[in-house]
Amino acid sequence: MPKRKVAALEKVEADLVSLQYKIRRDPRSYAQEFYDQWLAYDAQRQIFVSSPATASNEDVKKFHDLVDLVAHVANLYPEITAPFPDHLKELLNQHHAVLDKELREKIVGSLVLLKRKDVIDSTSLLTTLFPILINTPSKTLRSLLYTKIISDLREANNKTTNHKLNRTIQTVLHNLVTSDRTSTKGMWACRITRELWRRQVWNDARPVDVMKEACLSDNEKVVVGGVRFFLGGDKEREEALEDDASDDDVDLKKVKHQGTINKKTKKRSKQYEKAIEKIKKQEKKKHAPHPLNFSALHLIHDPQGFAEKLFQKHLQNTKNKFSLENKLLVLQLVTRLVGLHKLTIISLYSWFVKYLSPKQANVTSFLASLAQATHNLVPPDAIEPLIVKIANEFVSEASAVEVCAAGINSIREVAMRQPLCMNETLLQDLVMYQKSKDKGVVMAAKGLQSLYREVYPELLQKKFRGKQATMDLRSGEIKLRRFGEEEEGGIEGLELLARYKEEQKKKKAAEEAEEDENGEKKAKKDDDEEDDGFNSDEWEIGSTDSESSGGWIDVSSDEEDDGPAKKKARKSKGGDDDDDDEAPDLVEKEDPAAEAERITKLATTTILTPADLAKLQELRREAKLDKMLGTTQSKRKKELIEKHIEDGVTAEDIELPAMLGKKSTKEERVALARDGKPGREEHKSTQAIRKSKKEAEGKSTTNKEKARKKNFLMTIGKARAKNKRSLVETKKALTNHIAKSKQGGRRRNGV
Repeated sequence: MPKRKVAALEKVEADLVSLQYKIRRDPRSYAQEFYDQWLAYDAQRQIFVSSPATASNEDVKKFHDLVDLVAHVANLYPEITAPFPDHLKELLNQHHAVLDKELREKIVGSLVLLKRKDVIDSTSLLTTLFPILINTPSKTLRSLLYTKIISDLREANNKTTNHKLNRTIQTVLHNLVTSDRTSTKGMWACRITRELWRRQVWNDARPVDVMKEACLSDNEKVVVGGVRFFLGGDKEREEALEDDASDDDVDLKKVKHQGTINKKTKKRSKQYEKAIEKIKKQEKKKHAPHPLNFSALHLIHDPQGFAEKLFQKHLQNTKNKFSLENKLLVLQLVTRLVGLHKLTIISLYSWFVKYLSPKQANVTSFLASLAQATHNLVPPDAIEPLIVKIANEFVSEASAVEVCAAGINSIREVAMRQPLCMNETLLQDLVMYQKSKDKGVVMAAKGLQSLYREVYPELLQKKFRGKQATMDLRSGEIKLRRFGEEEEGGIEGLELLARYKEEQKKKKAAEEAEEDENGEKKAKKDDDEEDDGFNSDEWEIGSTDSESSGGWIDVSSDEEDDGPAKKKARKSKGGDDDDDDEAPDLVEKEDPAAEAERITKLATTTILTPADLAKLQELRREAKLDKMLGTTQSKRKKELIEKHIEDGVTAEDIELPAMLGKKSTKEERVALARDGKPGREEHKSTQAIRKSKKEAEGKSTTNKEKARKKNFLMTIGKARAKNKRSLVETKKALTNHIAKSKQGGRRRNGV
């Protein structure tokens, strides 16, 4: 057979690959050969620098291979290849728009390779790639550069945080956003910052400042990118963490089982060792301390000034031409900041008035934003006109039931955060809607009623207050906080620990008293058994004591003394049902001032031991469980007012009563029933489903199943031979079978 003729370019390519391999093994011996190739590279480079667009395909291919060779062995000849990184940077910066696609990608890849070989540092690489990312018109090059920049920053911060590099890049991104606020170039700063925040490479205040400046840009796309970061960046970060945790799962049992049933090889043993290492890493991650990942909204410097600028520039400004959808995004961010940091922007509430109409598009989003912007430090006078406007526009008998339910529910969400915004007449009118025929309206009205039973029952009529609220009003347990009054802080659940310690002291004192009484009775009984006669000495001593004391002599009988003592002991044990019922009332009706003094004393004079902290945790858990089961009447005032502070209010929360009250169709009920169940094209038995699942996972059938499916003619000879065996042969076969099974079967996997 004649030899195939090899083209010249193929010979050169083969020679360069083999030369690269030889240089790596012995750099000294092949120094001259490398220098010759370096001269060829330099000559080709000068051609490309002078006229890159006119280069032929052969020149492009040759230069591509020479760049690849020099990049792979540059660290072995540092003196010769010293100008090589600068050559690549110059070529890429000046001619990235006209260079061949494959050659351009090779130059970028070579720069990344030089960084991995520590020929250049990350700062040099990123400052080269970033300007090209912003200016290049090529979509493929932009995608490539973006991927390389993200991966390089992740590698640089993999083991330890590279603060110097991070500050340099963050400064570049900050300058990119602030230098030209009308340009779309700031979008790349948003994309890079958001991706690195999602991957937890950056989690401090500096990237938050970059996105803060992006929100104040004049370009709509840049503003939307910055706003979406603050509204959804933390959720993306949590989802990325969950995905990473699920991807790392290794089924060690499956790997071990495969090692026992299959033939032993080095590859399988390495797979098993890798699986064990991965599981050890997972265990180490589980026991590692949780990182303090603060939300981006908490890391904003000067949230009051930022919220005011954002509101004035993008919402209050009439010259702003943003779309309604983007305006809603900005509004959600402003109201989240106001609610989270308890800011005061009075002009925001008057701005809401023109949008509170059922005919307004996305009106539920405006209602949700209004609820988000309300907190206990907002003046009630600023919110009351909005409540009246919602009641007049949404809540009436002529309105649709969905509109009415959404209106009452939005009023409830606002009142939850500032109960003082409601007047008595309006509240009575809204509560009366619980007699409506629509379920959604009834639920919304009852929700408003139950809220004011907890926070301000005096506004309700007596027939709507309920038994518990009336009792709490009489006992003085419910106390309305005035405007601007804050609840005293402290350790959560400390009152439970103080109450528990006091109960333990009382119980211990009662037990000691009972033991003393039992001891006295026993001693008296022993004395009576020893001497039932008259003892004059005892009488004399008793008379002497009474005379010296100068008091009355107690002559009550033993039966009278025993009665109250038994009752007292029964009370301390908790055997009487009536006493058990009265005990909680006594605890609940304790003077609030005395309870506060007791808690303050415990917090200021006692050092809590580890046992106390463990008991405090247990009492908190029991209190939460009682609240969920409804076994105790819990104080939900703080929880109701502070609801949705972290997550915010959505349009779905406003529409919820109307959706629950709406009767679902048959198709919706069927879809709800099928949700979460595996889809089946045809009906199959449970065994068939298991079998198909097994096959999909690549698992084999058992030996019994294989024997059952075997052709009868193939098994008949073995069956006949078994019947003809003698007892000695049968015993020998069984002995061999047991020995083989101990050794791990035919392949000796058990050894």
